[in-house]
Amino acid sequence: MKNRKFYQPDSPILHSDHSKPISRREFISAGLMAGAHVVGGISALSLFANPRQAQAALSSDLQTLREQCGINVQGAGKIPFIAFDLAGGANIAGSNVLVGGLGGQQDFLSSAGYSKLGLPGDMIPSQNLVNTDLGLAFHADSAFLRGILERVQTDTAANINGAVIANRSDNDTANNPHNPMYAIARSGAEGSLMPLIGSRNTDSGANSMAPLNFIDLSKRPTKIDRPSDVTGLVDVGDLFGLLEQKDAVAVMESIQRISDQKLSKINTGISRDEVIKDLVRCGYVKSADLADRFGDPASLDPAADPDIVGANGIFSSDEFLNDREFQKTASVMKLVINGYAGAGTITMGGFDYHTGERATGELRDLRAGRCMGACLEYAARMNQPLMLYVYSDGSVASNGRIDDSEFGRGKSEWTGDNSSTGAAFFLVYNPTGRPVLIGDTEEQQARSQQIGFMRADASVETTSSPAANNVNLLVQTVLLNYMALHGEQSEFSNRVPEQGLGSSAMLDSLTAFRPLV
Repeated sequence: MKNRKFYQPDSPILHSDHSKPISRREFISAGLMAGAHVVGGISALSLFANPRQAQAALSSDLQTLREQCGINVQGAGKIPFIAFDLAGGANIAGSNVLVGGLGGQQDFLSSAGYSKLGLPGDMIPSQNLVNTDLGLAFHADSAFLRGILERVQTDTAANINGAVIANRSDNDTANNPHNPMYAIARSGAEGSLMPLIGSRNTDSGANSMAPLNFIDLSKRPTKIDRPSDVTGLVDVGDLFGLLEQKDAVAVMESIQRISDQKLSKINTGISRDEVIKDLVRCGYVKSADLADRFGDPASLDPAADPDIVGANGIFSSDEFLNDREFQKTASVMKLVINGYAGAGTITMGGFDYHTGERATGELRDLRAGRCMGACLEYAARMNQPLMLYVYSDGSVASNGRIDDSEFGRGKSEWTGDNSSTGAAFFLVYNPTGRPVLIGDTEEQQARSQQIGFMRADASVETTSSPAANNVNLLVQTVLLNYMALHGEQSEFSNRVPEQGLGSSAMLDSLTAFRPLV
């Protein structure tokens, strides 16, 4: 049978059995839309702009004032967290990350089950087609895996481990509360510039919405999806056009001192006089702090970071210039991994790829894997830990027909949406060694690495975990595992009084790794 034409990674996908896209979410899922807030100080920031000199040391006075005003230069000291929102219903289970039965990832499913997951009989995992280079078991020809390994160094891969969560979610709907940004913020994640970022200008910062019980609009994600969004975060005005950076910072310190002297001699007449004065004082301090740390635009610009772009960078100059998904990924990972934001989401569109052939999905999964690998490798270069979480709204299934084209790779074609085959997964990078799974035996560790399980026919067993058939509880499960990396899982019920995961014993069964910190 003649193979159908496949779609390039940036080509839109429209299905005859789907209504024409009318909402922003539908445009993203179809790949028709690529995947602003500005942070600044009070009016004093209008005095600053691009410097001509490198950073200067702050005076001891300003360092003290930083502490008094609660300015955290390095973020909140939490593990950086990046989520990938693959909009449209991507395949995750089976052809990418293995999801098995009750015994774990390598408690293999039936041949018919793997056929539904896009794998013909000669490519099922039990045919010696399992890869554990990243700790987590992937199919040996997983497009996600190939993309990740293309970007990470061997030493980086050796310090990565992960876990998979069997989970159903609705196909092609805005009603999946998948996004965990606000939940991660509730655990204490905070950046030195802003708490959260995301590549979409939505309340969640992503394609999928966030669970309502976690939303705190005071921490609404700042929209970041390109280098200019990053460099535009801090506008330090015209003062740097006139003075060297150290002199400009000194001017800001002087403004603060003069302001403080004047404030000490007046009474605002407001009942909360000291609070008002502190706000004014710290406003000037924050302006001086921003000028000192970010007066040089190269300090924020991902395109100017040699670890990201260039001969020794994660992306070559040509591919960075010509691929918006790489620019988006670099912008988010630069801010999160360096502690400028506590957590961030990268939305990638066009994953509704049940187009009657396989190549379209393989090419899009490959590029997503490259973006995931870039985040992990950048964390390694910055000597920072990282939790990377991947989810999608719904999933796909195959009828078993083979696409033997070059990019189809002899796998089965994706022919329709199927929420029963869904899954999410996370990878954890630790600079000091591979994260250790909970459990004293290999069997116990295998169960820790897979939360929930599938039936033999590749359908999620909806009673296998609280997260298996409830996206709100999936987010809680991700938060629990994030807190566990900090040794804070015992605080979960206090942080989330409305939690629906169950007793302490159940929480233990939903936790994959021993603490990193």
